[in-house]
Amino acid sequence: MAKSEIVVIGSSNTDMTVLTDRLPNPGETVLGGKFTMGPGGKGANQAVAVNRLGGQVFFISKVGNDLFGNNALAYYRKEGMEVHGISYSEQPSGIALITVDAHAENCIVVASGANDDWSLEDIEAHRYEIENASILLLQLEIPVPVVLRAAQIAHEAGVYVVLNPAPYCPLPSEIYKYVSLIIPNETEMSLMTGIEICDGESCEEALVSLSSKGIQDIIVTMGSKGSFVRHGSESRFIPALKVKAVDTTAAGDTFCGGVCVALSEGKEIFEAAKFATLASSLTVQKIGAQESIPYRKDFEI
Repeated sequence: MAKSEIVVIGSSNTDMTVLTDRLPNPGETVLGGKFTMGPGGKGANQAVAVNRLGGQVFFISKVGNDLFGNNALAYYRKEGMEVHGISYSEQPSGIALITVDAHAENCIVVASGANDDWSLEDIEAHRYEIENASILLLQLEIPVPVVLRAAQIAHEAGVYVVLNPAPYCPLPSEIYKYVSLIIPNETEMSLMTGIEICDGESCEEALVSLSSKGIQDIIVTMGSKGSFVRHGSESRFIPALKVKAVDTTAAGDTFCGGVCVALSEGKEIFEAAKFATLASSLTVQKIGAQESIPYRKDFEI
C-alpha cells in the first residue's frame, strides 16, 4: 500500500430521504414530497468524497449481509473503490432516515446496526493498513473505543490523524493526544469546549481552549458562514462560497474528505480548507448524500 493512501474508518448506511416544506414538530405528521434512497453514512460519505476528489482511499467498515449491505458493496465497486476492508456483520446494515426542509436544513435519525458491531480485534486486523497510511480519517458513528484504538495505532506509527467528532458524544481525554487535526462544526465545538460560539471572538476563544489539549490543527465549520482554521498559534477565517443550497446532507463529510485529499497532495491546511470549501459548496447544490458529492473534474483547482 502506498504511503499516500488515506484510510477512512467508519460507518456505512443506507439513507432514506424525504423532502418537505418544513421539519415536523414533536408528535406532528407533515406531508412530504420526493422520496429518495441511496448510500450514506459518515464514514462512507467521507471515503467516497476522498475517492471522487482524487485521493487514494482505503475504506474500513461493516455492513449487514442483507440487501442494503450488498447494494452498498456494489456501489463502492462501481465507484472504483476497494472493498476488501469492508466486512459482513451478523447485525443488519445501518439505516438513516432523513427529512430535508425547503431551507435545505435536515434532521436525521440513524439505526446503527452493523456500525455498532465493532471490536478492538477488528481494528487490529487492519493494523497494517492503518500504520502505512499517510492520513487516517475518523468519525463517531462507530464505537468510541474503536475510534480511540485506531487513532492510537496511527499516531504511534507517525500517521496524520484527522477526527470529525460527529455525531457528537463525550470523548475520553486520551484521544486528543493522538489527533493531529480535528474538524468539528460550531455546535460540536461548543459542546467540546463549553464555550458558546456566536461570533469570531468566541470562536477564537474556543479554538485556543481546544488547542490547549495538544491538537496542532483545528477547523471549525460554520455552514454558510464559512470556517475558522487554526494551525499552531495562527487562526484564519475562510469564507463560504455564496451558492443556492438545496440540501446540506453530506456537506460536512465532503469538506472532511476534501481537506484530507488536499493535505495528501502537499497543500498546507489553510489552502486545504479552501479546497474543501469549494467541494462542499457543490455538494449543497444537489439532493442526497453520496449522490451529491462532486468529482474532481467538476471544478477547477
